[in-house]
Amino acid sequence: MATPRYLLEKIQTALPASAWKAIFEYAWDICNPPLTTKSVDKEVIARDAALADLDLVLSSSGWELWRDFEQSVEQTSQALTDWWEQPTGKAVLILDGLSLREAPWILYGAKERGFEVSARVTGAELPGDTTPFAKALGFGQRSDLENNRASRTHRLQGAQTDCVDLPWVDCLDLIGLEPNWVLWHQWPDSRIHDFADPGKGLGALATEAASKLTSPEFWHLIDRLTLGRQLVITSDHGYAASGLFSDATEEQAKHLKNVFRSGRSSDDVTSGSAWFPPVDLVLTSRHGQKRFVLGRRKWRSAGGYPTLAHGGLSVLEMASPFIELVKPA
Repeated sequence: MATPRYLLEKIQTALPASAWKAIFEYAWDICNPPLTTKSVDKEVIARDAALADLDLVLSSSGWELWRDFEQSVEQTSQALTDWWEQPTGKAVLILDGLSLREAPWILYGAKERGFEVSARVTGAELPGDTTPFAKALGFGQRSDLENNRASRTHRLQGAQTDCVDLPWVDCLDLIGLEPNWVLWHQWPDSRIHDFADPGKGLGALATEAASKLTSPEFWHLIDRLTLGRQLVITSDHGYAASGLFSDATEEQAKHLKNVFRSGRSSDDVTSGSAWFPPVDLVLTSRHGQKRFVLGRRKWRSAGGYPTLAHGGLSVLEMASPFIELVKPA
C-alpha cells in the first residue's frame, strides 16, 4: 500500500516527534481493525505488506528520522513507569515480542467482555531486544523477575514479579492477592524463534496467536490480573516478518552478512558502509552504540535467513501496543 501523501509530507517536513507520532498512528490504523480466525494468516500477512512502503520510505528518503527515534518517541519503559505512579492497585502483563499485529485480539476481546479500554503505540528500546527493555525498567535482565527475586531498585516499586513461559492456565496459580503485579510472559517471543526456520514464519505465528489470545484460559488470566487492579498489557519490542523481505543486492548482502550474520543488530560500529541511502545505521542510544539493519532487507546466511526476527529498524519491530484495561464494576 502506497504511503499516503499527508504522511509523506510529515516525514519530509515535520519535526521528528510529530513525524513519528503520525507514523505510529498510521501503523496502528493498518493493524487495529478486527481479525477473523478463519483467515487470520492471510489478513495479518496483508497488513504487514501494507506497511512495506512506509518502511521503504523510512529506509530511503526518511532514513534520518531513525536518528531521532529515542528522543522523539514515547518509550514503552517510560510509559510504564509513568503509569505505575497511579495510587490504585495495578498490574502489568508483558507479552514478550507482542507486536501491533496481535493487538486486535486483545482490544476487541476486552471490549466484548465489557472492559474499559484505551490503547496507543509506544516505542521499543534501541536495540529492540529483551535485555535493553529490562534494563530500562531497572532490572538486570528478564529472568530477574522470576519468583519475585527482582531487586528493590527497579522502577516498578512495590510489585510482586514473575517471569514464565507456562500455559495461561498455569499462570493463574501465580497471581495472588498482592495489590501490585508484574508478570513477564515469554510468549510470543519463544515462538518467534521457533517459527523463524525457513518454511515457517508470520502465517504460523498469526494462527497460533489467534488461538492463544481468544482462549478462555487467556481471559481467565486477564480476569485474575484485573481483580482489584488496573492492567496494562504491552511488550518489550515487536518483530519483523523478515522472511517476507526483499533480498539485498549481492554487494550489500555480502556486507550485511559479514556484519550481522543472521541478526538485525551488531556491536560492529566500525565497518564501512558506502551506500546512500544507507543499508544500515550506527546509532548511539542510552544502551550504547550499535549498528542496525535499516528497513526490510534479507540476505543468504547459514541455515537460511530467519523468517521472523527483531533488533533492526523497521516499524513493526520497533512499535509496541500499550493497552490499558479497567474491569467493569
